[in-house]
Amino acid sequence: MSGGLRQQPREAPPGVVSSPPMSRRPSVRTAPPRPTRAIGIDVGGTGVKAAAVDVTTGDIVSPRMRLRTPQPSTPAAVVETIGLIIDSLADQGFADPDVPAGAGLPGVIRAGRLMTAANIDKSWLEVDARAMIAERIGREVVLVNDADAAGLAEMTFGAARGRMGTVLVLTIGTGIGSALFTDGHLLRSTEFGHLTFRGREAESLVSGAARERRGIGWKRWAREFSEYLALLDWWFSPDLVVLGGGVSKEYAKYERWLTSRAPIVTAAMLNTAGIVGAALAAAMGPAAGDSAAIAPGAEDTTVGGAGPAAGDARAEGATGAPSAGAPSAGDPSAPIDM
Repeated sequence: MSGGLRQQPREAPPGVVSSPPMSRRPSVRTAPPRPTRAIGIDVGGTGVKAAAVDVTTGDIVSPRMRLRTPQPSTPAAVVETIGLIIDSLADQGFADPDVPAGAGLPGVIRAGRLMTAANIDKSWLEVDARAMIAERIGREVVLVNDADAAGLAEMTFGAARGRMGTVLVLTIGTGIGSALFTDGHLLRSTEFGHLTFRGREAESLVSGAARERRGIGWKRWAREFSEYLALLDWWFSPDLVVLGGGVSKEYAKYERWLTSRAPIVTAAMLNTAGIVGAALAAAMGPAAGDSAAIAPGAEDTTVGGAGPAAGDARAEGATGAPSAGAPSAGDPSAPIDM
């Protein structure tokens, strides 16, 4: 039009309701598909283990590789040990660069760093652990507390699969690790092995290593561990307790003396729990290591069902008897197949 006149909008005919001009719908960005395979790394007090895992089934799909944890277990020494294992897996075709990795470490994890270091060298407190491991293995890595990793595996594929309510997973070996879930939500890095029990850190009295160091039999150990369970029950009222770690393999030797208000079962994933759980964390993505909760049914954070959202199964253990009430205050140079 000329003369600076503006065209007036045409009025709708009588009886016709006009609608505003249609706007373009915003484009929807879809999340990339989750990987079906991931590398799980489990750093323990005596050994560093790793394998490739099918995170839809929990199956180990590569040789399980293990090297002794170097002593002293400084960051540089442990990271190099991890690197040697991943190099071996890569040489065998199980660790292509696009396969994500997760690593379980013994301590409280915050923003890719260890905030505590009870069963690993204290120098870990001074470094960016995530960056060091990622640089050595040539890929991003998700860090997770080692007991949380075991708990993720048991909740997703093991003894607590599909269980709602409050589930307490305890890993009993060199120390005592813990993972606490409420309706599938994980409270990260609980470290209940360091709670005060009989005036000392609990794991210094009733871990597997402590039993051997003290030279006590299974009967006495089970009765003391029952007191520790009563303490945890007083605070958290679990609906199910899952016992994992090396001591769980000896369950038949102490079952008769172990008491608990909550039912007790032994872990199903056994030695693979830490590896599988770390792989699950890797499949969830970087947020898994620092998220406040892992929620069932939530996108990218599912546990307790089939699939990466969150071995040989062993029969569940017997239910313990009710407790007696509230507690009182009281180097090989190359990796080898396992």
